[in-house]
Amino acid sequence: MCFSAEASFTAAAVLVPAGVLGLRRAYQTDRRYLAFAALPVYFGLQQLFEGFVWTGGVLGNAASIEAFAMGYMFFAWLAWPVWVPFSAYFLEPCKRRHVYLLFSIVGAVIGAMQFFPYFAHENWLIVRFLRHAISYEGTVLFDFIMRREATYALYLFVVIAPLVSSSNPSARTFGFLIIGVVVVVFLFFQFAYISAFCFGGALMSAYILYTVYRPPALLTQPA
Repeated sequence: MCFSAEASFTAAAVLVPAGVLGLRRAYQTDRRYLAFAALPVYFGLQQLFEGFVWTGGVLGNAASIEAFAMGYMFFAWLAWPVWVPFSAYFLEPCKRRHVYLLFSIVGAVIGAMQFFPYFAHENWLIVRFLRHAISYEGTVLFDFIMRREATYALYLFVVIAPLVSSSNPSARTFGFLIIGVVVVVFLFFQFAYISAFCFGGALMSAYILYTVYRPPALLTQPA
């Protein structure tokens, strides 16, 4: 995230164990929420990777920076556009589920096209250390067919639309929180938008923990 390795490691240390407990809570109360409850764990792991990117930068270890930056971008490009619609899929009535599964498939295609070329083109992912931020730059495959802004708009649509269109109030609220993160990043953190967006999502995932820790009578009520 922005700021420092310590901040990233702290976020990971909070989100991963809290998320594991959230998964246990969802398993015990309403298993429809299991995929949704996994999101804080994944956000925490992503922050852990970024903490190691920071550490690699301090030590001047290029191999470490590259390895952990790839791990970080796996979540940024591939995990979120697949898992977020996938988690919404389980919260929907059967008659609507196919739409969210389609979002997940489209997200997998978009994410794979953005992430896997990094393995073939080592200069496509560039990590720059700013004063209090990490900027992930370089080339993505869609740069050859559309403007970068259009790529990010498509990415955000696949991630956010399944949430805000969900019939589940908790998913919708989380979607609007993510929209708030997008606005803040656009206004103040364009110099490190990927890092800032993912960190903002990590912070907002605390709402998911609140959702799954509600009393069972509230958690299991029909959406």
